[in-house]
Amino acid sequence: MVKKFKLVDSHPNFVELEEKLLKSWDKNNIVKKYLKKNSKSKKKFTFLDGPITANNPMGVHHGRGRTYKDLWQRYYTMRGYKQRYQNGFDCQGLWVEVEVEKDLRFKNKKDIEKYGVDKFVKKCKSRVEKYATIQTEQSKRLGMWMDWDKSYFTMSDKNNYTIWNFLKICHQRGWLYKGHDSVPWCPRCQTAISQHEMLTEDYKEVSHKAIFFTLPIVNQEKEYLLVWTTTPWTLPANIAVAVEKTFDYSLVKVKSGYKYWLLKSLVKKVLGDDVVKILKTVKGSKLIGLKYHTAFDSLPAVDKIAHQNPSNFHLVIATDKLIMPISKDEGTGLVHTAVSAGTEDYKLGKKLRLPLIPVIKDNAEYFKGFGSLSNKNAKKHPELIFNYLKKSKNHWIYKIHHYTHRYPACWRCKTELVWKVTDEWYINMDKKDPTDPKGQTLRQQMISTTKKVNWIPGFGLDRELDWLKNMNDWLISKKNRYWGLCLPIYECKKCQTYQVIGSKEELKEKAVEGWDEFKNHSPHKPFLDKVKIKCENCGQVISRIEPVGNPWLDAGIVPFSTLPKDWFPADFITEAFPGQFKNWFYSMLVMSTVLKKTNPFKTVLGYESVVGEDGRAMHKSWGNSIEFNSGAKRIGVDVMRWMYAQTPPTSVLPFGYKKGDEIRRLFILILWNSYRFFITQSNLNNWSPDGKNSSAKIKSTHILDKWILSRLENTTIKVTKSLDKFYSAPATLALEKFVNDFSTWYIRRSRDRTNAYQTMYHCLIVLTKLLAPFMPYISDIIYKNLTGKNSVHLTDWPKADKSLIHLTLEENMKKAREVVEKIHAQRKQKELKVRQPLAKVTIIGKSFGKSNLHQVILDETNIKNLEFTGENKDLQVILDTKLTPVLKAEGQARELIRQIQKLRKKKGTDLDQEIEVELPNWPKDFEAYIKEKALIKTLTLGQELKIK
Repeated sequence: MVKKFKLVDSHPNFVELEEKLLKSWDKNNIVKKYLKKNSKSKKKFTFLDGPITANNPMGVHHGRGRTYKDLWQRYYTMRGYKQRYQNGFDCQGLWVEVEVEKDLRFKNKKDIEKYGVDKFVKKCKSRVEKYATIQTEQSKRLGMWMDWDKSYFTMSDKNNYTIWNFLKICHQRGWLYKGHDSVPWCPRCQTAISQHEMLTEDYKEVSHKAIFFTLPIVNQEKEYLLVWTTTPWTLPANIAVAVEKTFDYSLVKVKSGYKYWLLKSLVKKVLGDDVVKILKTVKGSKLIGLKYHTAFDSLPAVDKIAHQNPSNFHLVIATDKLIMPISKDEGTGLVHTAVSAGTEDYKLGKKLRLPLIPVIKDNAEYFKGFGSLSNKNAKKHPELIFNYLKKSKNHWIYKIHHYTHRYPACWRCKTELVWKVTDEWYINMDKKDPTDPKGQTLRQQMISTTKKVNWIPGFGLDRELDWLKNMNDWLISKKNRYWGLCLPIYECKKCQTYQVIGSKEELKEKAVEGWDEFKNHSPHKPFLDKVKIKCENCGQVISRIEPVGNPWLDAGIVPFSTLPKDWFPADFITEAFPGQFKNWFYSMLVMSTVLKKTNPFKTVLGYESVVGEDGRAMHKSWGNSIEFNSGAKRIGVDVMRWMYAQTPPTSVLPFGYKKGDEIRRLFILILWNSYRFFITQSNLNNWSPDGKNSSAKIKSTHILDKWILSRLENTTIKVTKSLDKFYSAPATLALEKFVNDFSTWYIRRSRDRTNAYQTMYHCLIVLTKLLAPFMPYISDIIYKNLTGKNSVHLTDWPKADKSLIHLTLEENMKKAREVVEKIHAQRKQKELKVRQPLAKVTIIGKSFGKSNLHQVILDETNIKNLEFTGENKDLQVILDTKLTPVLKAEGQARELIRQIQKLRKKKGTDLDQEIEVELPNWPKDFEAYIKEKALIKTLTLGQELKIK
């Protein structure tokens, strides 16, 4: 008895099919079998997962990277490689703290301390565990097969203590130091934001009030420096005004009688019709050394610094082009320099040994000593400065105007940043390595390490090198925060020295207080802070420093905290590259260069971001953000994965349901209908691969079979080469073209050939294997029905049989299809339906292929004879449109068959059920043909078309 295939729905609900299969995988332990498939293999493929932040449910934007991760792990599993399948969760840091603060309705860090640091840390850990569980289930729905019971967490003891070891080595090489600097600062989170964390996407297009303000020059009546700033809150911190020595500056008299110095090329742009006369023009070098007054000189905090620094306070200085280049296009060419309130300002001030005036607290309120400004928030209330200047009788304001520009915001809470002076901990990039034979710096070593990596896309190398060459020292501390890596730095306030602890064992050995309270806890606040040690220099009992670590330390150490030595370095990593050049890629390169002096990964695939269908970044407030479960429920996971895979990594992906519906309609349904046709026809004709029709080796001599098998083998080669190079988009294109050829040409021309079933079956089996890494659901659904076996994901990757490749045949078939298109176009133009046979077609052009290829053309176009003539390169088609009585009768017969089949479908008649038909008339010469094609038992005369 021939075993029949399970019938296939013509309009399936793919989402329901996926959800049902997901349960089946779990019930039948398919994932566990997959994970163990290559456990004894000698070949290894090391994939290192960049940890997803366990802080919220996944969005569809997370699906792109997680699809890539699963795709290549599936591919290498089918290739027979042993793998680790370890997922990672990023756990510590400001991102989690901010969400917990929202849950607890906290407004600032004081609320945390009132609540209790211990309780707050537990809340953070609990949130991580909650969303790690949620994201695990979402990832499973995505079809991501990992060893979920062995996921790593960056909050783990092993991860934290491995970072301690790294920091101790940095300290031993003289790279770890405490720096006093003006840094970007979030006034809401009350912590520093490192240069690495200031991502392009966190700059917001905002409008601020900018000011052209005046500074009266000492001993010069009504002569002023005209200066411009977009950050008026920093004016009390002004120390100097910078000019470019080689630029031309003019003294300009305006209608009010005042005289202003500004860049000559900007006079018209800034002053416009207010200009009365340009009094003189000099090089910037002539202005250097001029002294001036500000509106804030009488404030105690400012006056104190002025008296301590009489020679280098409130004077014109020469800028350094490398530190603070001066624009010729905006402003006035004189730059307000607030040493305590700007990164470039601080660098220039440090070079010139200028003093500084600390102006704001951690929450951006002005310190005491600033008169009416004290204890008021500088960033929230910019009007404070304007009001202060307006109240004075002196001339301090020339013009206030709105200025739209890109301004940085906190990468987690999105609050606009300020700049303030603070002490933070850094890793030095430019101090020589005492252990390096060449005496290279860490920066130089990292550049060498980076060049060992295969960067995809190729510009990734240039982008990473550019970052490495221009970055500052790595700011690794986070002041005023609680949930994160406890930096193992113990500082002695008495003798100004510090020690770095490299392990838990070392801490236990050196502890003089608090060990018993800490020993059963993880190395987090507040319990670790109870442990005290003795200063090695003076014997004073000292405490650990207050800040926690930069969270990118947590992710950067994972090649060492998670990978066994024989799995290092990773063969492959992949993450979105807009921010990871500065963060994950960078932190791994730093830590691996320090610990191993080599690259931590061999190949990195960077990809662009996922945005809304409207092209904007996804945000809940904009209504274009889509939670992952919603996307999976609406269009299904296979559609989502195909959308991700077919997008080149250099392209931003606008995710939307219209695009998803298009993929389902133009690819998945074409594939499904091909599969459905095969199931239906093989069942009707009692064909089964398990019976005598089965063949291990395809041996068909039919030209269509030979062609589609050649196409299949070439597609296998293209997909394999593409995935070997870690590019998914070319592979999806090759698969789409094959499915289209298979459906719209091969099956179309083989509908009536029962001897084509073996080839169809073979093509579908191989196709499911090629699709398996991309579309885990539909590939498995088709494979299981065709074979009756457990899963396509437990099979091996197809090996191309080059003996089946016939490139000449493929090229000739392509030409044949071009001829068919031209014939169909002429039929349409002449209003001759394909059901109406024609006597002859003449092709002007060189003949190609064999006569049986010509027959394919005739069968497709319903023409009796074909003739080639001439040698034209461009094929031309001439149809013989004369219809003989016999041709007309055959056309009528074909039309009747169409009408009968349409009525059969309307009445729900089974495809293998014979019917009785009544007709008013039919061409008698074609009666047998009509009965055969429409499966008619009896054909009788009647007044209208009826079937029963």
